[in-house]
Amino acid sequence: MKSHEFNQLTSGLGHSPKMPVLFVGHGSPMIAIEENEFVSEFRRLGDAMEKPNAIVCVSAHWETKGSQVTAMEKPQTIHDFGGFPKELFAVQYPAPGSPELAQEVRQMVTKSEVGLDYNWGLDHGTWSIVKHMYPEADVPVIQLSIDHTKDAQYHFDLAKELAALRHKGVLIVGSGNIVHNLRTLDWYKINSEFAYDWAEETNEKTKKFILSGDLQSLVNYRKQGSAFEMSIPTPEHYIPLIYAMALKESNDDISIFNDKTVAGSLSMTSVRIG
Repeated sequence: MKSHEFNQLTSGLGHSPKMPVLFVGHGSPMIAIEENEFVSEFRRLGDAMEKPNAIVCVSAHWETKGSQVTAMEKPQTIHDFGGFPKELFAVQYPAPGSPELAQEVRQMVTKSEVGLDYNWGLDHGTWSIVKHMYPEADVPVIQLSIDHTKDAQYHFDLAKELAALRHKGVLIVGSGNIVHNLRTLDWYKINSEFAYDWAEETNEKTKKFILSGDLQSLVNYRKQGSAFEMSIPTPEHYIPLIYAMALKESNDDISIFNDKTVAGSLSMTSVRIG
């Protein structure tokens, strides 16, 4: 997408209704090539929403020191995993990037600095989901990294500065998992629905915070007790939820979908805002 084309799409001259915001539980990379209820829901969601002008995705699988945004014309499809079938490594998602949108994101964020990245691309936290929503790969996609040196409040505040993008036809997606503890995962039951007690407790409490609009408890997840400590041993899969929830506006409806936990400690629970 050329600069003048993106500017025309996002200038407000045309019809650009406010886009929803998503948090998606992406689970195993195999979701890219599997047929299951989660994939069906991602497809339904893509069909139900107005097609966006572009997508900004915050993926759990791109951590950096300092915030970065992909700024290349043609992002590569990154296979950032190992031990999976060759069919998964063969998947390509050739969506265009948008250097113009990357520059706009950089300019919108004033409380911290966002750098332009020309090396990363689209990792599986992004393409394994977006490919089901927009299989033609005809929507420009950029990624915003997670600064691993910063706390949840930093990410919440950064996300708030991106709110105007929703009104320019840009779909913002956080991709991670509310409960994500690979050390306790039962890989033999990766396709089976069950949750450890502490995983269920965390998922249920988090949903209550989401639906009640208790943003402070979501940001202060480290203060929620031992179940949260087990469910969120590292923050990178939880932080994309913070980005999504920070963008909720007062008149937005909110709904939960794909609300299941598999293999004991991997929550697929996803959220649509607006």
